[in-house]
Order: sequence, then structure tokens, then C-alpha cells
Amino acid sequence: MKRRPQALLLDAMGTLIRLRQSVGSSYAALANDFGLAADAAAIDRAFPQVYCQAPPLAFPGLAGEALREAEIAWWGARIEAVLQGALPDPEQQLAEGLPDGLAQALFEHFADPDLWRVYPEVPACLERWRERGLRLAVVSNFDSRLPGLLEGLGVAQHLSAVVVSSAAGAAKPDPAPYRLALEALDLPPEAVWHVGDSPEDDAGAQAAGIRCLLVERA
Repeated sequence: MKRRPQALLLDAMGTLIRLRQSVGSSYAALANDFGLAADAAAIDRAFPQVYCQAPPLAFPGLAGEALREAEIAWWGARIEAVLQGALPDPEQQLAEGLPDGLAQALFEHFADPDLWRVYPEVPACLERWRERGLRLAVVSNFDSRLPGLLEGLGVAQHLSAVVVSSAAGAAKPDPAPYRLALEALDLPPEAVWHVGDSPEDDAGAQAAGIRCLLVERA
């Protein structure tokens, strides 16, 4: 523990980046385009519980278009569950499931870097860490949209690797994504620290033999 790390593994959402507006605002606006009168505040209330109860965003053995289709289907199930509690008459409006194209439209909507922002202190931290010789990688319970988002937000230029749970086939707190990042960096766990904002980061990093530093945000 007294030795300085050679690399940092970084969580993405809540650590490096966040949405500019609430999930509910985007869901409600696009749902309205598909004929569903959803309430943004109700979506924001329902989303955290639906997300926490979801199965891991991880698809072992899938890649390319098959992976993308699995990701859209995973998010489609979450979107439908959220809208069940945010529509005035979900039994009628969702009697046949989500309107065709809504899940894909929302998936592509959140792939736009303009919907996201980097926390103010992050660019300076990334620059300072790189100047000190630290290699940086992202390990996130996210999907194949993340590398493009990080590129568009000016973060990717600092990174040696990006590991997302959907492609890794396992999600934090499973240690597998961390081990994939270690392989990408060609470093042992004792040479790396992880920086994240949730207990699952701490548990997964420890299981992989990596020290974890938790970020506390207001």
C-alpha cells in the first residue's frame, strides 16, 4: 500500500461523467414522440429502483451487431418497466409492449456526447495523473456506447483502455472486468488502484486484489 500505483482504473458514470439533464426528461420527451404521455418526474422516481433490480448488463460471448442488439433489448426491458409506473394507463398504452423503435431511439439518444458532461475537476486530474506517468483505464458497468462518449467528451485521449461490462461478459462487483483491465495494461493488481463512487466498485476491486478509492459526490 505504501508503493505508488503505476496505473489507475476509473469508473465512468458518477466518477468522470454525468448526464446534463435527468433520465426522466429524455425518456418523457422521446416517449411523447411515440405517442406515450409519460411524466418525467415519475420516471426519475422509478428509474433507480428498476435499474438496481435489473440483471447484469453483461453478455458473455457476444460482439459486434449481436452485442448491440442485446444491449438495446436489455435497455428496452428497463425502459418498459420504468414506463409501467410513469404512464396514466400503462395496461392500455403498453398492452403490446413498447412502441416499435422507442428502445432503439433512446439507446441512440444517450449515445450523443452532448447529453453528457465531464465533472469540472476531471480534466485537470487526468492531465496531472498522465504527467506523473500513470496509465489510465476506465472500467464501467456500461455498454458499447461508452468509448464513443468518452471520445466525444475529450476523455478518451488520456486512456489506455476502456472495459465495459456488456462486452466483458460480467458486471461489477464481479472482479472479471477489473482483471480484463489489468490484462490490457499488462500490470499486476498490486500496481493498480481503482477510483469509483460506489460500494460495488470497492467490493469488485478488492476481489481482484486492487486497492479502491471511493469518490464522494454531493
